[in-house]
Amino acid sequence: MFHVVLVEPQIPPNTGNIIRLCANTGCHLHLIKPLGFDLSEKQLRRAGLDYTDHAVITVWEDWSAFMNSGSARRWVTLSTQHQQNYADFNFQPGDALVFGSEGKGLVEEIRESGDQAGKLCLPMQPNNRSLNLSNSVAIVVYEAWRQCGFAQ
Repeated sequence: MFHVVLVEPQIPPNTGNIIRLCANTGCHLHLIKPLGFDLSEKQLRRAGLDYTDHAVITVWEDWSAFMNSGSARRWVTLSTQHQQNYADFNFQPGDALVFGSEGKGLVEEIRESGDQAGKLCLPMQPNNRSLNLSNSVAIVVYEAWRQCGFAQ
């Protein structure tokens, strides 16, 4: 259905929660190295529970490897630096939803590349840094899935 792309995720429980989300929504999870943890870490396993067996997860050496794979039809970047509200975007099955790391966000090189229409943000109160990564991914995935009629 959709591709969730985490560029250099750092916090195991966030990634574990996103694994669980992807298993329950049918999204393919892509993890772009370097990762801030080992995939066998206890915190990651605890947050992901037994959902890792139901999720499709691919680990990529870097952003170029993911981009050259042709895994996604089009990609959408999400950042506090963007202005377009995610809810105003028309998502399509096969979209890659690209999120940055918890500490750095999405690096400028990735954030500023791609189609201008696919540069999205989640609205927040002024002067706040950002939402938790796993919460942000959940909000966007469910909106994209809702727009597609919760198709399987």
